[in-house]
Amino acid sequence: MSDTIEIPPRSGDAFRMRSGDSLTVIDPCGRQVADLLAFNAEDLGEVISSGRTLDYAETIRLTTGHRLYSNRSRVMLDIVEDTVGMHDFLLTPCSVDTFDHFYPDLPRHRGCFGNLAAALEPHGVQPDRIPVAFNCFMNVPVDGETGRLQVLPPLSGPGDHIRFVARMDLVIGLTACSAPASNGGSFKPIRYRVDRA
Repeated sequence: MSDTIEIPPRSGDAFRMRSGDSLTVIDPCGRQVADLLAFNAEDLGEVISSGRTLDYAETIRLTTGHRLYSNRSRVMLDIVEDTVGMHDFLLTPCSVDTFDHFYPDLPRHRGCFGNLAAALEPHGVQPDRIPVAFNCFMNVPVDGETGRLQVLPPLSGPGDHIRFVARMDLVIGLTACSAPASNGGSFKPIRYRVDRA
């Protein structure tokens, strides 16, 4: 078993996984979102796809037993364990523009987009290649009549986690989300662990 790594509040990390490795994303304090991206380590043009995944799953409520697909319809990650059952794959990583739009009275922040771009740059990922992230623990209910989205505090409590298994060699980007509404108004760390196959 590998060491558990902590991502400080409002920051991000990037790392490689081999096919068969497992990734556990942990919310140590509760009510904290982690944006997750995945790229094919051998061809960065293949990237995690919200559209493909939701199409094939036929649900927006992804949890244990679901698979995260690439833009080329290949499985990138399997969800094999999930203690929360509420995550989001609709909303894009928060950014400076997000803060300008939703939080004009707060100090600007580069958000998850900026944190992901900085963390992924050494792996060769350019900012324009950053897609919609799989937002671990993010609580985004959709009104059944109007289709209106809400961003509510996560349902995750201290120690809750979600575990994935890689189905190809991957470059992963992961954050401790920076947007106030996503995290119940406070900013906390995220932990992760990669267990090698």
